[in-house]
Amino acid sequence: MKPLIHRVVDLHARRILPAEVAVGDGRIEAIRPLDPDALVAPGLLLPGFVDAHVHVESSMLPPAEFARVAVRHGTVATVSDPHEIANVLGEAGLDFMLEDAARACMPIHFGVPSCVPATDFETAGDSLDSTAVARLLEDDRFRYLSEMMNWPGVLHGDPEVMAKIAAAKRLGKPVDGHAPGLRGEDAVRYAAAGITTDHECFSLEEARDKAKAGMKILIRAGSAARNLEAIWPILAEFPQLAMFSTDDAHPDDLLTGHLDRMVARCVAHGVDVFDVLRAACLNPVEHYGLDVGLLREGDRADFILVDDLVDFRVRRTWIEGRLVAEDGRCTVPGAAVATPNVFREARFDPSDFEIEADVPETRVRVIEAEDGELVTGESSATLTTRHGVLQPDLKDDVLLVAVCNRYAPAPPAVAFIRGFGLRRGAIASSVAHDSHQVIAVGTSPSSVAEAVNAVFERRGGLVAVDGDRIEGLSLPIAGLMSDRPAEAVAAGYDAVNGIARDLGSSLQAPFMTLSFMALLVIPSLKISDQGLFDGEAFAFTPVRLPPSTGTT
Repeated sequence: MKPLIHRVVDLHARRILPAEVAVGDGRIEAIRPLDPDALVAPGLLLPGFVDAHVHVESSMLPPAEFARVAVRHGTVATVSDPHEIANVLGEAGLDFMLEDAARACMPIHFGVPSCVPATDFETAGDSLDSTAVARLLEDDRFRYLSEMMNWPGVLHGDPEVMAKIAAAKRLGKPVDGHAPGLRGEDAVRYAAAGITTDHECFSLEEARDKAKAGMKILIRAGSAARNLEAIWPILAEFPQLAMFSTDDAHPDDLLTGHLDRMVARCVAHGVDVFDVLRAACLNPVEHYGLDVGLLREGDRADFILVDDLVDFRVRRTWIEGRLVAEDGRCTVPGAAVATPNVFREARFDPSDFEIEADVPETRVRVIEAEDGELVTGESSATLTTRHGVLQPDLKDDVLLVAVCNRYAPAPPAVAFIRGFGLRRGAIASSVAHDSHQVIAVGTSPSSVAEAVNAVFERRGGLVAVDGDRIEGLSLPIAGLMSDRPAEAVAAGYDAVNGIARDLGSSLQAPFMTLSFMALLVIPSLKISDQGLFDGEAFAFTPVRLPPSTGTT
């Protein structure tokens, strides 16, 4: 390629200079500084962005298609935890991700999932014990041990947990963390066990505690959870420890932006641009030992061209000297993809979603869903009985929530939830973190049964049911990802969310919220295929409350 003559951002020297950049054989051959008054082309060259923690599956796109979108926004590499597909397909799912990523236009660096299943209180499609984890870590294609969500197991020295961490430490591979709300001495003990990162900080104080313990702090602005506004000052206080994460980037959000938006927001807050870019470009490369260029002589030619250091509008992206994106489009064509999956044959009746009662009224626990939050609350409601069955209370927004096992025959787990606002019909999804059973919320047992059956018939996807109308987005890859182009997936995702809102939901992204109602490692009240779960006590809890119990 011809030499590029632009202003160049030198992160290591924290300076910007006009220069000529020569590239050959995929690497930077030379960076020749020019006279300060030299004429250069518009824009600035800088190292590309690296997402330090993302679940590619959450984009509903396989790795190669995900990469085609991410490069448009200046992302040149990701650090990805494939535990979503591992919970469905086990090692076969990891093989699929590695094989599809091998043909991607952007490097995707995978870790070995540490928590498959995430807890002992749910049923996953497969499991990875410490022996399997240790064997997988020997494979150089896996760069680290993925987020250790079982932080109680770390603090209490659980043998399986500690064996996984020990295997990574023995190989010199980093161990990612996941410990929402952990502070003080517990944070110190968690870090001392070998945990090197955390992306779950709720507050700046929590981030400071973990940073002081030596952990890298990931500033997150994903589709499902965001802590950027709460903890962005950590960039200035601990610039050597900060990184960026999208965690779960859904297809509609991914099309409009990636780390480029996060970088712009932090600069707008007044953080020094070099500290921001250090977190977005340099720190992940150094922490994970990635072979990703940092715009230095001899580096791989991975860099981007942006209009300015305010909006960070990405004009071009190069990876190994190859132009992979230009003016918002990927220059690399898409390709067909395999569709590995597992779904048992099953059909449910409305009676499967009925909770029987022999008294006129019953007080029940209610999951309180929060718009745009992974955390849930707990409340109570008094429900009436009709024909021996507890009735949802649509006026009080108390709906049915159910989780159905898609891997093995088992009765559904059924409880009640508030926050979805449906006035009729039901929605269901096979994206249900982390075991990815089929989860549904609906206004009646019959509507829930229709929605769940539609997901099983499709062998995965998102479905909305409104009387005789059934609409959905099929996800034939493990019930998590589509085999269609990103634009089509985003349009389908927008459409099914729109139908959920037509049913009465006021949630910004109803299916996103639904997908986290089975995530037991995030408090407080959740539901798995085995029953209603108290995330604070870390134990199952009954749906029915004693008659004297009030709202919690």
